[in-house]
Amino acid sequence: MDCPVKPDNDKLSEKMTIFLIFYCVYAAGNVYVFLKVRHVFSPGLLASILLGLFLTFMTFSPMLIHLCSLHCLHTMTKIYAYPGYMWVAVIVFFASVGILLDLYSLIIRTGGFLLQNNSIRKISISQQTSFFITVFFTIALTVYGYFEAQNLQVEKLTISTSKLPENAGKLTIAQISDLHLGVIIREKHLDKVLKVIEAANPDLIVSTGDLLNGTVDNIDYLAGHIKKINARLGKFAVTGNHEFYGGLDNAVKFMQNSGFTVLRGEGVSIQNLINIAGLDDSAVKDFEPAENVPKKSVRKIISELPRNTFTILLNHRPEIDGDALGTFDLMLSGHTHKGQIFPIRIIPKLMFPIDSGYAKLPQGSSVYVSRGAGTAGPPVRFLAPPEITIIEIVPEKQIQK
Repeated sequence: MDCPVKPDNDKLSEKMTIFLIFYCVYAAGNVYVFLKVRHVFSPGLLASILLGLFLTFMTFSPMLIHLCSLHCLHTMTKIYAYPGYMWVAVIVFFASVGILLDLYSLIIRTGGFLLQNNSIRKISISQQTSFFITVFFTIALTVYGYFEAQNLQVEKLTISTSKLPENAGKLTIAQISDLHLGVIIREKHLDKVLKVIEAANPDLIVSTGDLLNGTVDNIDYLAGHIKKINARLGKFAVTGNHEFYGGLDNAVKFMQNSGFTVLRGEGVSIQNLINIAGLDDSAVKDFEPAENVPKKSVRKIISELPRNTFTILLNHRPEIDGDALGTFDLMLSGHTHKGQIFPIRIIPKLMFPIDSGYAKLPQGSSVYVSRGAGTAGPPVRFLAPPEITIIEIVPEKQIQK
């Protein structure tokens, strides 16, 4: 496959603003490490300069990894990927634990001052002790998070409906989301995911975006692995934001080579049993020319499908279109990773009303948001294990029996 060219996008979108805020916070975490080391160890000028240069380089590593990937510098990408992305996890854990200990020390000092009680200092922690406690927990949490990211879980959901013919029996759907195939996630994790899906023997397989982490160059052979897994009612996919980062044409071709029908602002009816509609990720507006952006609303797309048929909407981001409520029965999404690394979970919690799991919506609609099967950035998860979702759609009368 041709190596994609970086999209030309002058517009500073809301998503770019969020990215810049996140990056500023990440940079502040590196500054926090620098100040902590300086305060505890008082290194000389040369050591301080070297530390500063190292932290500056690590701050920009995620960006360098992305640029190397876009320009198909595969060796450089592999060299940078693990240390660069793992450092992100290290910073998150170090800053989180360190700030908690700093707050504890501040409370103790403030309490001692206000109460005029010097004995309270006995329960205080010295700066050096605090630093080494932080380092210990940072290492422990990073190691644990690495293994949690390998601990693929199966989440099961059963939905009863009057829109499924009783003689149809149950329909089993396997949802893959946010696998992020790329420089870090490859055959080993992919094969684990495929084994789970194969064991479920689903009638339908759906991918709700970010099947790829970026460019498909050098990993396009993985499409052959995915193509081996089939379902009697077919395989359907939608784009996620990462499909646009590495070049949409190649990403769509990869999904098609994997056996997926890619739905881009369109819907299909399958054997008069179920409707599937799919949307492009909203990143399409930032990366594609206006003429390539699907124009139909969700309501319009679904109105063209058979009525009184159970309808699933595939939408990478759990963004609820109020005008579409009542037109679909179940929306399947991903994108959030449930924050991937606690306490980052606060970010998707603020951005989306539902950041993981199942929720009922008004007018008979519902949504399920997957935590995702892979990782974006650091191959680490904490309190947000990866998942494959197995959904059973069952006729209501079958439940009553």
